[in-house]
Amino acid sequence: MRSVTDHVVKIQAIHKVFRVGFWGRRVTAVDQLSLDVRRGEVFGFLGPNGAGKTTTIKMLMGLIYPTSGSASIFGHPAGDPAAKAKLGFLPESPYFYDYLTSREFLSFYGHLFGLWGAALNKRVDELLELVGMTHARDLQLRKFSKGMLQRVGIAQALINDPELVVLDEPMSGLDPIGRKEVRDLIFRLKESGKTVMFSSHILHDAELLCDRVAMIMKGRLVACGQVSELVQQGTTQEVEMVIDRLSPEGLEQLRVLATKMVLNGERVMVVLSNQRQVDESLEVIRAAHAKLISLTPHKASLEDLFIREAKGAQSPVEARV
Repeated sequence: MRSVTDHVVKIQAIHKVFRVGFWGRRVTAVDQLSLDVRRGEVFGFLGPNGAGKTTTIKMLMGLIYPTSGSASIFGHPAGDPAAKAKLGFLPESPYFYDYLTSREFLSFYGHLFGLWGAALNKRVDELLELVGMTHARDLQLRKFSKGMLQRVGIAQALINDPELVVLDEPMSGLDPIGRKEVRDLIFRLKESGKTVMFSSHILHDAELLCDRVAMIMKGRLVACGQVSELVQQGTTQEVEMVIDRLSPEGLEQLRVLATKMVLNGERVMVVLSNQRQVDESLEVIRAAHAKLISLTPHKASLEDLFIREAKGAQSPVEARV
């Protein structure tokens, strides 16, 4: 059983209502959200654009205040200086002053945390090496690619050697190479003993990286737990089978068993939803003297869970006055 000290982040029934439009219509952005992040894990905070991920993170950072509920970091209220001293944060789409070099940029943030002289120079060099940016230490940020800016932004979030690193959509807008670079960085942070919480709507990256995930839809928590457990809930273990030179009689027999069938010349692809259908289909193939080309189980994924929850999501909720 985990102790309270294992909870680096704790969010309890947090609720945020904004007023929008000329008449100040009340709209709920985050709706009674509760979750926790445990020490040493990579925690994915998932949901579609507009789900309330960034609003939640801003409340956790103390940048905006909840309408009700509470959030804490290391046992301190969100926004407390004692919590921020152990925290590193990279917002979504950050703005950095274009004419600073990466070395000058990191030195500026180091000064904010009281680092000076040789200790600061050593820390800057360590971080530039960690994020693979040593070659660009004297290059102005305006000449950086999006992936380079993300990497130096993560270095900025690490300048104070934080215990918790929070990244808001760190892979957004990156090409496959840039996404892999950020994934590798997150793996290295975990290996060094840090706790990482990041928001994303890129489900494949989250499935590769995370120990646990929480998924929100329209401000509400719809799933939370280990990835392996969540993707199995409510899913069927489908199997895809490709067969060559199957007789017309065999095709008709498989058509009854399959949930999906696609013909392509002499080949047919069928999707079967359970083991009984697989066994019966194999008997049909043997009896017809056809050739089985492949039999591929479909692995459940976070995308399946995401789509299932999105279909079941309720209409947007407006706060009551």
